Amino acid sequence: MRDYGRDVLAGDWRRPLRGKIPKVPAELDLVVEDAGGGFCGAVVACDKEAVTLEDRFGRRRVFPLAPAAFLLDGKPVTLVRPAPDAVAKGPARSASGSIAVEGLRARVARESRIYVEGVHDAALVEKIWGHDLRVEGVVVEYLEGVDDLPAIVAEFEPGPGRRLGVLVDHLVPGSKESRIAARVSASAHVLVVGHPYIDIWAAVKPSVLGIPAWPQVPRGIPWKEGVIEALGWRLEPAEAWHRILGAVQTYTDLEPELLGRVEELIDFVSTEEN
Repeated sequence: MRDYGRDVLAGDWRRPLRGKIPKVPAELDLVVEDAGGGFCGAVVACDKEAVTLEDRFGRRRVFPLAPAAFLLDGKPVTLVRPAPDAVAKGPARSASGSIAVEGLRARVARESRIYVEGVHDAALVEKIWGHDLRVEGVVVEYLEGVDDLPAIVAEFEPGPGRRLGVLVDHLVPGSKESRIAARVSASAHVLVVGHPYIDIWAAVKPSVLGIPAWPQVPRGIPWKEGVIEALGWRLEPAEAWHRILGAVQTYTDLEPELLGRVEELIDFVSTEEN
């Protein structure tokens, strides 16, 4: 029996092995690597559900706080939310997670612009990225829909030093929005990106509003009105939006599909062209 080692049935074999993967507080500036995809960066923000990493090129990605999801010095670790005082010791952060610029004076507006579909989109972008936009001197305007986007782009006359970024709702293959976007995406001075949600409301995480998920609204029913009815809110759409926007405090309250696209647009319109 000695040739086969200890009896695997000896002792309490039902007890799971513990202590194999250490838990590490996701403190600011801790450098870790995503075990699944290899993205490596420093912690810039963390909440109870997710951690944001920023790599050396300034690119950011949001990851869930899952067991053994990261590598620290090449070894698997589980990141956990740090104590509040550990977060407080870090540099001041804006709502988007960027380092806040103390005593900021807004930069003179660039000729480049970001267009979004509606006033709700513009309000949400301002609330989360307003600080960043003022640092970069970028103005956001809303279009009231994208049906006339080709004419609007032509009127804007994009060119060197005059870039145009457009954020589109429901930009998925085969949609009306995707066909319109394709008509204006040929220019190197125009970038059209979008999120998959029918409306910007759904880019807010349901948990922020205390609901399990955004309701499924049948075709033929206006989406906002359908959502309000399904949730039992006795509110007009404008009042419902005030409730939603008021619940959003930082970028962690938004879905990653929106976060990445807005960051991409800000980078695009604020890049100095040669």
